[in-house]
Amino acid sequence: MAVMAQTSGYRERNSTADRALNVLQMFSDDRPEISAVEVAENLAVARSTAYRYLQTLVQSQFLDETGRGSFRLGMRILELARIARQGYGLSELCIPAMRELADRFHQTVLLTKQMGNAVICLEREESREQYVRLSYERGTVLSLNAGASALILEAWLPENQVRELLGSVSLRKFTRNTLTDPDAIIGRLAQIRKDGYAITSGEVDPTALGIAAPIFRPDGEVLAGISAVLIQSLVPPGLVDEIVEAVIATARALTDKAALLEL
Repeated sequence: MAVMAQTSGYRERNSTADRALNVLQMFSDDRPEISAVEVAENLAVARSTAYRYLQTLVQSQFLDETGRGSFRLGMRILELARIARQGYGLSELCIPAMRELADRFHQTVLLTKQMGNAVICLEREESREQYVRLSYERGTVLSLNAGASALILEAWLPENQVRELLGSVSLRKFTRNTLTDPDAIIGRLAQIRKDGYAITSGEVDPTALGIAAPIFRPDGEVLAGISAVLIQSLVPPGLVDEIVEAVIATARALTDKAALLEL
């Protein structure tokens, strides 16, 4: 009987943990706040039960109450995100170089990494004299099929792996320049691999130009990508060439440092 009771308690704890995770997974860019009613509907439980789950998450600082009858992600989530970025060892390696690029050209500089079938923005740096501030937040999930920051991570993957990745998600068309046909994307990646860098124009935002280069592991796999995101109309063509050269040089230097640190 004691064993049965322990097993039952274990299952209950797992069930509670699963539901807590389901609550956290309800948050998205389009839904930064949730209510007890929404949680109750999502979990198919009574509102009082949903509120109990929410209060447990509030007490552990995974959620905060807004005072408007809704809940938002709490400080503990931010702390875990910071720890997660540090755990990859990339932030400490790349941030100084990213700051140098941002200060030199007054543009947004991103560090991106592929994780499973997603591309994540790990870090973002801007200069104090930033010409235009762009909405790329740390932790943002980028589309696999659009933008230099994402495509640079896929260009050195085997074709069958790329096709599998593209088939695992919905390929969103942001602008008329966005590629959604897998064959066209494969062709684009081949050109990026040949050039050694990616440059995209108006694929995610019609006004933006992206320039990215790969940071490699010692075995030749892409560890991460470093990219500059600019507003095309504000950057003269001659400066674009200079930024391309600087991004490539920075990625090569970071590749050498990553090899020394065995990242």
